[in-house]
Amino acid sequence: MSGESPIFGIDLGTTYSCIAYVDEYNRPTVVPNIAGDRTTPSVVQFSDDERIVGKEAKNSSALYPDNTVEMVKRYMGRSNEFSFNYAGTNYTPEEISSYILRKVVQDAEQYTSYKITDVVITCPAYFGIPEREATAKAGEIAGLKVRSIINEPTAAAIAYGVNEQTDQTVLVYDLGGGTFDVTIIKIEQGNITVVCTDGDHYLGGRNWDEIIVRHFAEEWQQQTNSTDDPLDFPEVLQDLYEKAEKAKQTLTAREKTDIRIVHGVDSARITLTREKFDELTEGLLNRTIELTKQALAEAKKRGVYDFDQLLMVGGSTRMPQVAKRLFAEFGKEPKFSEPDEAVAKGAAIYGQKLMLDDEFIKRVAGAVGIPADTVRLEQVDSKVLEDVQQELANDYGLQLPAVKKSLETKIINVTSRTFGIVTWHPQKGKELVTNMILRNDRLPATASQTFGTRDENQETVELIIVDNLSNDREYEVADSRELGKTDMTLPAGLPPNSPIEVTFQLNEQGRLHMHARELKENREVDISLQTECITSVEEIIAATSRSKSLVIS
Repeated sequence: MSGESPIFGIDLGTTYSCIAYVDEYNRPTVVPNIAGDRTTPSVVQFSDDERIVGKEAKNSSALYPDNTVEMVKRYMGRSNEFSFNYAGTNYTPEEISSYILRKVVQDAEQYTSYKITDVVITCPAYFGIPEREATAKAGEIAGLKVRSIINEPTAAAIAYGVNEQTDQTVLVYDLGGGTFDVTIIKIEQGNITVVCTDGDHYLGGRNWDEIIVRHFAEEWQQQTNSTDDPLDFPEVLQDLYEKAEKAKQTLTAREKTDIRIVHGVDSARITLTREKFDELTEGLLNRTIELTKQALAEAKKRGVYDFDQLLMVGGSTRMPQVAKRLFAEFGKEPKFSEPDEAVAKGAAIYGQKLMLDDEFIKRVAGAVGIPADTVRLEQVDSKVLEDVQQELANDYGLQLPAVKKSLETKIINVTSRTFGIVTWHPQKGKELVTNMILRNDRLPATASQTFGTRDENQETVELIIVDNLSNDREYEVADSRELGKTDMTLPAGLPPNSPIEVTFQLNEQGRLHMHARELKENREVDISLQTECITSVEEIIAATSRSKSLVIS
């Protein structure tokens, strides 16, 4: 590969994060952190002008619970639901996530000697606009150029190499530490097309830990006859979480494990069997199966009636109950490989594709003497294209077929949420959401609809854009989330029901643009969404300024 830094792939996880790149031998490679670990706990501890990220922060969180943040990914794009104040300053999920990004990047820079500037960051497939925008903002605060936000299941499918095999349909079951999603993907002639996706923002391995922690606390109370609740004591609680996580890991290989819990002067020895573990957490596993069946039902509506491979992604799929249950439910042997690393590796491979795509267009433009943004490949002589492909292969140390494959591969996604506009329904006497782009519609998506004004001589119309998870064309406002709004000034003297044409455009990155036009005098208004649930431009500037003076360790 050339001497310039590759585009790195980052799996910004709820409980652990991972960074990878495509090395000089064209191999997707995970970069270990400074401690030699291939994943870094997504835990941040605040200490004066230092931010401690990773294992040290996780291990000492019980000592400094008020200064430590875990599971922040669950609040991305939901700043109104999150509050963390340190030394008189409020911190958003994006700013805290930026510390995790800086940590994995600076460790990777030290290991590889590259100066990392451009990255692809992954997110759950069901993340909506606010969550994706928040992820991009975290990268910006960290001083990175975020080239793309790619769905975790899609990245995993790329890493598993399924696009190198025969045409097939793949079910990606992604159970991480804090989130779960399931995605149906079609692989046809090397192209990856997402059929549909489903998931739960608040379901992951941490939920398994919580159940085991409660079980340990109850067992301790029974054995000691104490009225104390160990869960009320931060240091004991942290110890219970560590023991629960260790027990979960031990039970992947053994049928039982023993732990000792000490609180005050009382101690208890507790035996946890795999059978008991499975019994306690069965409800959580049932929820993932329910969501998987929902995704398969949606796929059938879209003409996909079966799948050929079942890929397990995410560290929590190591629990034996997962593969056993998936096989029992769906009759397919789950494919299990590098569950902690597949997503970051896939993001790195996608990053290489973006780099090759950009360089290919730039070189073709130079060869034919036109600006890069005017290049239409179908109009360029095939000999020119072949020569440029060979140049790329030579300069990046790749085989020509690999370059061609990368350039030809297309990734087609779907929207994980439904987008609509608030409208008045006189026959029902209330406002409803008129959904225009539906969940699991293929991207890019465009939808237009004409509405009427409500009142005679109406001077303005308020356009409120929302999202939800419904596939119904009409939906309740209370069950939707407001993303943005704008006002349109109307001409004087309009009668009721004067037409307003509204167009939604959702691009490949999941960013929404709305255009509205009043049809009498062609007055127009545009809005590209900047949601209220993420960090503002002013807050980003302040966060970036703060970040420059901080030490990340």
